Amino acid sequence: MDFFEKMPQIQLVLASQSPRRRFLLQGLGLNPTIRPVSIDETPLSGESARQCAERLAQEKVRAASCGSREVVLAADTLVGLNNRVLGKPKSPEDAKKMLGELSGQWHEVVTGLAVRSSKKLLTGSVVTRVEFRDLSTLEIAAYVASEEPLDKAGSYGIQGHGGALVRNIEGDYPNVVGLPIQALFELLEELGEP
Repeated sequence: MDFFEKMPQIQLVLASQSPRRRFLLQGLGLNPTIRPVSIDETPLSGESARQCAERLAQEKVRAASCGSREVVLAADTLVGLNNRVLGKPKSPEDAKKMLGELSGQWHEVVTGLAVRSSKKLLTGSVVTRVEFRDLSTLEIAAYVASEEPLDKAGSYGIQGHGGALVRNIEGDYPNVVGLPIQALFELLEELGEP
């Protein structure tokens, strides 16, 4: 059976409330059960953005319940800048600070993925490079006032108004939105039938 024929038959559980991930999965013909989990998302000392994203995805997928015919998917997207991990901003002022640091810079967007059946757990990650334009203080303040950046790693959403901040992108666009689709397909194929 072809992989695209199998996709709608997968009983997928998304261990997240992310509307962006849900939208991307629905675009693939999947209608996941939403089963969010809560974990401590604080980066560990010395941990890279990639290491942190993979660890958090694994912790989330382990924390979610998994029925015998289900596949649980967890993902965590972080921004890496100069060997630092930028997660979600704690406040509007924090968002302004992050956007100021990203202004005119290349940074990495990393999504850690984990999928689990009742028999197997697999993980992976994807890194995409993104370059911001030079941003003015007024532009940053206006974007933060829109409240769009307040629940997003690195304080921006490329699929919304934040796309206007981006000058260049190298790599997987859906990864920057929060779910690298090709990497997910590869993990699901490797996982096999639940």
